[in-house]
Amino acid sequence: MIDGHGDDGYKYKGIRMNFSSNIPTFVDLSALEEHLRSRISVIRTYPEPSPRALEAEIADSTGKSASQVMVTSGATEAIYLIAQQFSHEKTFTVIHPTFSEYESACRMFGMQAAEDGAVCWLCNPNNPTGEVFDEAYIKQLAHKHRWLIIDQSYEDYTLKPLPTTDLPNVICLHSMTKRYCIPGLRLGYVTASKQVVEQLRQLCHPWAVNAMAIEAGLWLIENRPQWIDMHVYLAEAQRLWRTLNTISGIQAQETQTNFMLCTIGGHTASELKEYLASEHGILIRDASNYYGLTPHHFRVAAQRPEDNDLLVNAIKQMSDA
Repeated sequence: MIDGHGDDGYKYKGIRMNFSSNIPTFVDLSALEEHLRSRISVIRTYPEPSPRALEAEIADSTGKSASQVMVTSGATEAIYLIAQQFSHEKTFTVIHPTFSEYESACRMFGMQAAEDGAVCWLCNPNNPTGEVFDEAYIKQLAHKHRWLIIDQSYEDYTLKPLPTTDLPNVICLHSMTKRYCIPGLRLGYVTASKQVVEQLRQLCHPWAVNAMAIEAGLWLIENRPQWIDMHVYLAEAQRLWRTLNTISGIQAQETQTNFMLCTIGGHTASELKEYLASEHGILIRDASNYYGLTPHHFRVAAQRPEDNDLLVNAIKQMSDA
């Protein structure tokens, strides 16, 4: 794991607007917060060693068998468990540029990168590019590699249909953290064949998912809140994308999600990040540490229209200086 992900506002003072995480920050979580306050007493006892009750609810809501679902402390825990489980395969492939933890996890367990690795990692929709891969490409990867791991953490932030496959060598990761905008409550899950899930369960630490996260998950599955009108939100993301491309020296790539990868000319992404944080209280993601990207790459996720306008104006000020 590297020290260079988004949402690192703890390094700065006076951050007012956070564009660095791919999660909208403006949602009203008051109903969930009220529920968790009413259930605070659960912290007095241990949770289930494995969160089977939550797994059963997720399975029922997704049409899966409970034996095909494993809840984890965020999708990141699942990444490391999968890398450990398949370390005997020796080689891995990562479709870059993408989330760094796939490679970090594989290398932690002694695996080596290879063009045709036995274990292939794909983020779909992809972070940081916002690209959504189609069914033909998914099937191509599934047939080319012994195992295909698809991280679908951002599946709720696109209107483009995601391909589904029941191939036995495909494992999917899902993020309730992203879906319900609760990054402080680490909550994700794996869907895979019964055999793979059974193998992964053997590697899980007991009580890895804390009691409050389980409570939140159960409430969210039961109530299925719609924090955001995704059509409206993604239309605003497209407006932000178009507006950023009107700034001299800024190029924002096309995106099919709520976040977008950009480049800045004449300055580095690090310089832009420090300027926005110190002068405007705005946090963005310096994307230069993604494999294959440059010191000029940065990433932003759309927020409220008024906040997006403030971001654009702040970048213009640096660009025009």
